[in-house]
Amino acid sequence: MNFARPERLRLAELTSGLRAVVLGVGLGVLAADRIDSFRFPLLLVGLVAHAWGMYDKHHLEREADAPDAWWEPVAYWSC
Repeated sequence: MNFARPERLRLAELTSGLRAVVLGVGLGVLAADRIDSFRFPLLLVGLVAHAWGMYDKHHLEREADAPDAWWEPVAYWSC
């Protein structure tokens, strides 16, 4: 089996996440009038989901002794 290099896999994850953000922003713009009353609950759910995802990913990488890129701790703690 041919597995992708870790750097290539991380790049694929990053671009996939970026595409999801762009799609979400686009859908939000299209539905802005209809979801206006839900803006704060949606923002809160998004913040909690992001925080949990960052915490969980960081925890799993620590358990696996995965090496950090130089910028990863800065990105993690700035979130």
